[in-house]
Amino acid sequence: MTPYLAEVVGTALLLLLGDGVVANVVLKRTKGFDSGWIVITLGWGMAVFVGVFAVAAVSGAHINPAVTIGLAVAGKFSWALVPGYIAAQFLGAAIGSGLVWLHYRPHFSVTEDADSKLAVFCTAPAIRHTSSNLISEIIGTFVLVFGVLHLAAPEVGLGALDALPVALLVLVIGLSLGGTTGYAINPARDLAPRIMHAILPIPGKRDSDWSYSWIPVVGPIVGGLIAAGLYLAMA
Repeated sequence: MTPYLAEVVGTALLLLLGDGVVANVVLKRTKGFDSGWIVITLGWGMAVFVGVFAVAAVSGAHINPAVTIGLAVAGKFSWALVPGYIAAQFLGAAIGSGLVWLHYRPHFSVTEDADSKLAVFCTAPAIRHTSSNLISEIIGTFVLVFGVLHLAAPEVGLGALDALPVALLVLVIGLSLGGTTGYAINPARDLAPRIMHAILPIPGKRDSDWSYSWIPVVGPIVGGLIAAGLYLAMA
C-alpha cells in the first residue's frame, strides 16, 4: 500500500465510523437514536483510533490536512508530499461519508429533520457567531496538532502505538471544546462530506450550509499553523 492510498483508507475509516456514530444518534429509528453527546464524542475518538492504527505504519496516519500542514511547517514532513496527502484525505473523507449514507439509507428516509440529516455529514455551530465559531475551531485544532507534534516521529508522522493517545486527545477535545461548533478540527472531515451531502439523493434534505463551510476549513488550518509555530519556538 502506498502512503497516498493509506491516507485514503485511514480517512475513509475515520469518516465511516465518525459520521456513522452521528447517524446512529440523530437519525430516527436507529438503535442508538437520541443517545447523546457522550456517545458521539466517544465514537469519534474511537474512529480516530481505528483510522490511525490501520495506516500509521504506511503513511504516518495524518488523516487530516491540518495535521499534514502542521507537521510540514514543523519540519517533520516533506512539503513535496503535502498536496498528495491532502487530496487523498479529501477523497477518503468523501468515500467514508458516502458509505455512511449507504449504511443508514432507510433511516435518512424516515427522519423528518433536515438539520439532523446535514449533521451526519458536517458540523454546524450551536450559536452562529462567525468570529467565535472561527476561534473555537482554531483553539480545538491547536490542541490537536500541538499534541500530535509531540507524539509524531521525525519525518514520518504517527506510529501505531500513538493511536490510543491521539484518540484520547480527540475525545477530550470533543468533551471539553466541541460543544460550540461540533469540533470539525479537520478540513477534509467537514468539507468533503458536506459536498457529499449536496450531491447524494437524500430525501427531504436542506441546503448544505455553504455560508458556514469555510470556518471548518480555515479555522483548523490556522490552528495547526499556530501549533506548529509554538512547537518550533519551544524546540
